[in-house]
Amino acid sequence: MRETRVGLGFDVHPFVAGRRLVLGGVEVPSEHGLGGHSDADALTHAVADALLGALALGDLGRHFPDSDPRYRGISSQVLLGEVVGRVRAAGGRVVNVDATIIAESPRLADWLDGMQARLAGTLGLVPERVSVKAKRAEALGALGRHEGIAAMAVALVEVSE
Repeated sequence: MRETRVGLGFDVHPFVAGRRLVLGGVEVPSEHGLGGHSDADALTHAVADALLGALALGDLGRHFPDSDPRYRGISSQVLLGEVVGRVRAAGGRVVNVDATIIAESPRLADWLDGMQARLAGTLGLVPERVSVKAKRAEALGALGRHEGIAAMAVALVEVSE
């Protein structure tokens, strides 16, 4: 018997100078990167949190704390791969993921297909089961003032009972 579960993930990081901008495992040309302990890939972090949430396993920081030097600068795709492994170990199967990046800049349309493909590969899914969209903050709040980037994701996971 299988049960269907839904998880919601959210992440936000501030812009910082001197780092590359990575979203969905894809390097995006930008004057600023995102600050964080790992590569600060807000999109991948949101997807990982959605998967963990679907199985009530806590959040990314619980499994890969920023106090642990092993994760300094690590690719978030590596962390997502670990999360997928934990989902499978718990009897889960990722069905699909829908994610949205919220950023006033840079414009992301040219990189969305690459993000979709990279995330799908890490998740073990065909690209048609991964949706990646980008929205502007319409000049509202910290994101609208170009202070950082946020992402949210929903994941559907089937679990054997």
